[in-house]
Amino acid sequence: MPKPTELLEFQTMLMGRFSLIARKATDTSLDRSAYLLLSLLEADGPMSIGRLSEILGLDVSTLNRQTAALLRAGLADRIPDPDGGIARKFRLTPEGASRLNGERAQSIRHLDEIVADWTDEEVTALADSLSRLNADIDRYRNRISPRP
Repeated sequence: MPKPTELLEFQTMLMGRFSLIARKATDTSLDRSAYLLLSLLEADGPMSIGRLSEILGLDVSTLNRQTAALLRAGLADRIPDPDGGIARKFRLTPEGASRLNGERAQSIRHLDEIVADWTDEEVTALADSLSRLNADIDRYRNRISPRP
């Protein structure tokens, strides 16, 4: 009999596969890193590379490449720190918000179809469990991710 955490690991791996497939539906779909970065900027407002690095646990060079792609696509822009700090921050553009909302709506439509025979209580219970899991992952990694 597998340990419960072995079952959880396998199921979360499969969930990650689903989200990638859902986002690659068209040539204009956002890639995984763009979707994640735009979601963070939407949830917590403008952020520096340093803050994004803290949240995601990625090195600055990786984030520089990912944010440069957002800038080139017009999905984010760089602004002076609204709080007067030295570091410039990345902010979601109206185009970025529009594309993010479109991708999210598509993802939710997919989920609506997948859980069509679930009760609202079952969907909510799963969402609550995943929220707890994500909060515990943040605690374990000594990070705090923005939540909408």
